Amino acid sequence: MESSEAAAGGRTVTVLDGGMGKHLERSGAPFRQPEWSALALLEDPPAVGRAHTDFINAGVDVIIVNTYGVVPFHLGPERFEARGRELAELAGRLAREAADSADRDVLVAGSLPPLFGSYEPELFRPDDAPPMYDMLVAAQAPYVDFWIAETVSSIAEAEAIIGALHRAGDTKDLWMSFTVPDDPPGDEVMLRSGESIADATAAVQEDVVAIVFNCSPPEAITVALGHLHDALGDNPRGIRTGGYANAFVAKEEGYAANEVVLDRRGDLSESAYGDVCDQWIANGATIVGGCCQMFPEHIAELVSRQDR
Repeated sequence: MESSEAAAGGRTVTVLDGGMGKHLERSGAPFRQPEWSALALLEDPPAVGRAHTDFINAGVDVIIVNTYGVVPFHLGPERFEARGRELAELAGRLAREAADSADRDVLVAGSLPPLFGSYEPELFRPDDAPPMYDMLVAAQAPYVDFWIAETVSSIAEAEAIIGALHRAGDTKDLWMSFTVPDDPPGDEVMLRSGESIADATAAVQEDVVAIVFNCSPPEAITVALGHLHDALGDNPRGIRTGGYANAFVAKEEGYAANEVVLDRRGDLSESAYGDVCDQWIANGATIVGGCCQMFPEHIAELVSRQDR
């Protein structure tokens, strides 16, 4: 297995894939709430492999295993208990096969997602989380080059994921990807739990090689990256930074992640998002990609800008 420090193609900037769930939906694969991207694993696994290949063909350096929906929040507790490991192993194998079929080096990142709801730190259950994360680590470990903890809303979630990797004795690189509120007040932004980015950075920096932000609007990530770079200071550990934003329209009051599928913003064209990522890179980021509603064409734009 390769280190995540090795960016495929020799690029300084590592380009991640885009949003798997919405790409599956647009491609005609099985997709709905509450299963989200896990429905394709249940009903049409080859569609997941094709989706990975679409992003590989767009030029990515990294694809992320399709385990975001393989959690109780999306599958339901009973189906997660009965089939969670099977589906996580399947997702890992599909990603590995797609990467190994590429005509260049493509890394596979194992996804360690929110267990009890995206954007909802108050629903996190620290006593129930350890065996679930232990399973997700064990199921994906044979197939992945490194790990991404995705859409992390609180320090407690981050620490639970780090604990699972420690218990497994897994020494692969870990990227910690936090999510922040959609509408930061002015120049201030925190985790969705209300904890500061400085405190979150201090809590995880000894266990990670990268800290990034995902599943948040690009404008919020821009502010969050400023806080992160301030928190890292001289960055003696050489922690990498970056972001992979979503393109969702603003959430209405009372929004719940498992009840609706948000539409796509009309102003985030390939070029517009590329301009945002260029700003991140100019300010020190070395990791970019896309989350929900960011498709292969958006990722291809990011790749083209790194190859100039």
